[in-house]
Amino acid sequence: EGNPYTWWVGKANEKHYYWGGSGPGIQKCACGIERNCTDPKYYCNCDADYKQWRKDTGMLSYKEHLPVSQIVVGDIDRPGSEAKVSVGPVRCQGDRNYWNAASFVTSSSYLHFSTFQGETSADISFYFKTSASDGVFLENLGNTDFIKLELKSATEVSFSFDVGNGPVEIVVRSPNQLNDDQWHRVNAERNVKQASLQVDQLPLEVRKAPTEGHTRLELYSQLYVGAAGGQRGFLGCIRSLRMNGVTLDLEERAKVTPGVKPGCSGHCTSYGMYCANGGKCVEKYNGYSCDCSRTAYDGPFCIKDVGAFFEEGMWLRYNFHSPGTSMKDLVSRTLLSSPDTETIEPDLNLNKEELSFSFSTTKSPCVLLYISSYTQDFMAVLVKPSGNLQIRYSLGGTKEPYNIDVDHRNMANGQPHTVNITRNGRDIVLQLDHYPPSSYSLPTASDIQFNSPKALFLGKVIEIGKIDQDIYKYNTPGFTGCLSRVQFNQIAPLKAALRPTNVSSHVHIEGELVESNCGASPLTIPPMSAATDPWHLDSASADFPYNGQAIGDGVNRNSAIIGGVIAVVIFTILCTLVFLIRYMFRHKGTYHTNEAKGAESAESADAAIMNNDPNFTETIDESKKEWLI
Repeated sequence: EGNPYTWWVGKANEKHYYWGGSGPGIQKCACGIERNCTDPKYYCNCDADYKQWRKDTGMLSYKEHLPVSQIVVGDIDRPGSEAKVSVGPVRCQGDRNYWNAASFVTSSSYLHFSTFQGETSADISFYFKTSASDGVFLENLGNTDFIKLELKSATEVSFSFDVGNGPVEIVVRSPNQLNDDQWHRVNAERNVKQASLQVDQLPLEVRKAPTEGHTRLELYSQLYVGAAGGQRGFLGCIRSLRMNGVTLDLEERAKVTPGVKPGCSGHCTSYGMYCANGGKCVEKYNGYSCDCSRTAYDGPFCIKDVGAFFEEGMWLRYNFHSPGTSMKDLVSRTLLSSPDTETIEPDLNLNKEELSFSFSTTKSPCVLLYISSYTQDFMAVLVKPSGNLQIRYSLGGTKEPYNIDVDHRNMANGQPHTVNITRNGRDIVLQLDHYPPSSYSLPTASDIQFNSPKALFLGKVIEIGKIDQDIYKYNTPGFTGCLSRVQFNQIAPLKAALRPTNVSSHVHIEGELVESNCGASPLTIPPMSAATDPWHLDSASADFPYNGQAIGDGVNRNSAIIGGVIAVVIFTILCTLVFLIRYMFRHKGTYHTNEAKGAESAESADAAIMNNDPNFTETIDESKKEWLI
């Protein structure tokens, strides 16, 4: 049905469906352009599904989409089907001088060159891109003479000089912003007859020279590119700077100059992948930033969940159309595909939707999310009384809504859960937490267009007109818990409510909305596959512990390690004991005794001491005296 299974991701994290030899927006390979594919019914050789190998190859030459950062290949589960994908190196070609560039990252940084020799004629051209609103491109001074080119404001470029007759200034004013981080060309000329300045394809501004007076431009200082004389310097990139036909080597000079970097490849080329969850990388003169406006996330890298806690009876409504918009106005507008992030509103008829959010609750039943329409079409995500999840579609063509019941998991267990729903025509893909996606299909009698979406409700449905009976019953008392990172296509209703922008006027809240990330990260552990789960009875490739050689080897290896450790401990203890024994008996040998005289005739050792010491008798007698107090 024209929906590709395979695509590649380029710069700014955008998906592309064209292949080598084709061009942007054309879902074809080179053979589809040349009309010589293997099967004329398809636009790529590999779509033919022949048993022989077929090849699609070619160069991706649209440089705004390069480099290739990721390739996604689908439709790979069919038996007997193989595919090989390879990406070649990035090849650059063209005039090196044309891309000779330097990046000025501080307002005081500059490059200096020898004095510009342009006494009677000056021809200066270069390209620049910046996000700053002003700054000096280049300047060269004399005693009183000078020549200067600068960005005076976000919409003005100035060329000024003095040859001795007083300062002359030519200004080109652009109807569009020049600090849009896109390349703009500047061409300034001056001769004895006139001076001119042109920016991009804007009208040429010309100033005639006076018929009398000085005509020679006498300069003595060095030529400064970027900043000079204490003025605010240029912030951004300058490339292909030519002065009187000579290209200045900005890159070589930038290699040895602080505050200036050679080249201007852009930070998003190297760091754009850090803008997560669909955030868009935006170049800055000294770095990059992530634009999270089209995501349900926040923070510098679009990874911070934006969520809120809902008390009982609280609800939020996001109106897809602007307040005061009539139905006639809606019919005359195309909304959801609008590139303007401030006026993103749904298409009148949706053939596909992408819905994602996280939630946690302990109460059921309840309405998590409901999308109403100006017709009878609706979409709802509910928690049933049993705690199971239900997705309900009513797109017309059938008497009853089409229900997807997830009956084997209790979602009202207080843990955070993530829900991702994608519908493309009749096909619906549902993914819960980290579990594998499940595919469903609308009945053949069902319409595949969601007609005239009106509003998105969170927590409770407060809508005029007829409401489905089950949803009406689940509506009381309402959702209690946390909702986080809610996104419907490019609309983030919770973020619009909590981060005031121009689209905040679309939001109506009943109750006090308190920001919280309590519903942010799913705690569910992904299940093991049958092939890797050793306790799965039907697993042909996994054995029970100790039933297979692999388990036995593991046990033997562990036992050897433990035995080695024990042996080392025992050896250490034995060495310690030997050392202690040797220490205790290190003075073993002959020795003398100082026995009391008369020990030979004494009945005991105590008697010998008493017989030998005359004072001992007195001591004993004294100690035997008794005193009565």
